[in-house]
Amino acid sequence: MARRKLVIAMMMHETNTFSPVPTPLASFRPLAGDAAIEEFRDTNTQLGGFLHVAREIGAEVAVPLAAGAHPSGYVEEAAYEDMCEAIVGAIRNGCDAAFLALHGAMVAEHVDDGEGELLRRIRAVAPRLPIAVGLDFHSHMTAPMVEHATVITGYRTYPHVDMGETGERAGWTLVRALNGEVAPAMVWGFRPMMTSTLVHTPSRQPMKDIMDVAIAAEASGAVLNASVFGGFPHADVPHLSCSAVIVCDRRTDEGRALLDRLLDLAWDRREAFLYKGAPLAAQIAHARTLGEGPIVLVDHGDNTASGGTQDVMSVIEEASRQGLDDVVAGPICDPASVKRIIEAGTAASVTLPLGGKIDMPQINLKGKPLTVTGKVTRITEGEFVVTGPMATGTRVRMGRTAVLDTGPMQIVVSERRSEPFDLGVFTHCGIDPWRKKHVLIKSRQHFRAGFEPIARHIVLCDGDGCTSSDLRLFTYRKRRRPLYPFETAFR
Repeated sequence: MARRKLVIAMMMHETNTFSPVPTPLASFRPLAGDAAIEEFRDTNTQLGGFLHVAREIGAEVAVPLAAGAHPSGYVEEAAYEDMCEAIVGAIRNGCDAAFLALHGAMVAEHVDDGEGELLRRIRAVAPRLPIAVGLDFHSHMTAPMVEHATVITGYRTYPHVDMGETGERAGWTLVRALNGEVAPAMVWGFRPMMTSTLVHTPSRQPMKDIMDVAIAAEASGAVLNASVFGGFPHADVPHLSCSAVIVCDRRTDEGRALLDRLLDLAWDRREAFLYKGAPLAAQIAHARTLGEGPIVLVDHGDNTASGGTQDVMSVIEEASRQGLDDVVAGPICDPASVKRIIEAGTAASVTLPLGGKIDMPQINLKGKPLTVTGKVTRITEGEFVVTGPMATGTRVRMGRTAVLDTGPMQIVVSERRSEPFDLGVFTHCGIDPWRKKHVLIKSRQHFRAGFEPIARHIVLCDGDGCTSSDLRLFTYRKRRRPLYPFETAFR
């Protein structure tokens, strides 16, 4: 039998439409062919999972694009068009199936539904092509995505430690379809409700037993695949919601019943899916009352993995004001400060305005640098391989990175944004977070992959930024109406 030819591609971006950070093609660091395979083979990523399935079935593989950017603002039109054409062009050249690693929350300057539009274009050139799609837990499901895909699966964890598994789940279902063992049919739906990313992780209630029901249905064979999506609240799009998609074998009756059960459970708990914050000063004061460290302070208002600038200094400023000591903080993305630190050199003492370089007009927030004085103790290239459970085996590239020691605080400063989900952001530059009393990082949930195991205490910090969990700060112009919690008197 002839080897099957698969097109395997990755085009991933979670778009924060309130973020001032631009998203050109270069931010995706696009790869193709052997370079892409070498970068992602045997990694805990969707692309790694798809490549594993392809290897297991002895398929011929073409990788026209492997592109992923940190969450940021709207994807530039030219970048979107270039990436789509790379994928559609490869499929136009002929293949037996396509495996696509997507996100589900991509918004371009000219397209609200980045994934649905890509799939529509693929269908225009390959109407009957079997297509497996993997999606992030924060996807905004849409009708075009379901209409034009054959199989869809989504992450079932947050932090996302099952990215590779998600690719494999989609890939193996499609392989079974290619072998004639199953005939996938999908049903999907949503409830018009917003869920906060701080409280919708599937590892905890109120999402936990909703996701557990989906996992059990898939494991039992009642359905081929079952996925629940919390959505991404920092996107002003018409399809913002909590949703689910079920892949059935031929008959969809059982899938529809499961879909309604999952979404009704979510709707009944809609109030529990909203984060209730507290004043930052009180949160830092609480941290001061705690005992042994590491005490992990989590600045979720300026989170790279939700589109933050990673240069807002409000939490570091408050921690300094209240006299926290034995602190490691960062990374702070500030290329100008890195340049000055490197010019000064290791062991030099420098005083500079750190962070606060970027204004956020979408939320009426001006950049506010914090003047700091410290000794330069380390300069690195800012690269390391992830050893923790999320994105295992991938290479993080923070750009040139420096450590500035102010006495009470060691601050890691980098040229590029990088969320600290792995201890490597600190260990690669000679800092052992196990030995620090306070670890101040910019994250929301992904930090739990690497830092929760070492934390004696975790304190959420409501800092400023375009990823704030206070949804009252954001003006939604495109959202559906009604949508909970903006409107409440409806069903």
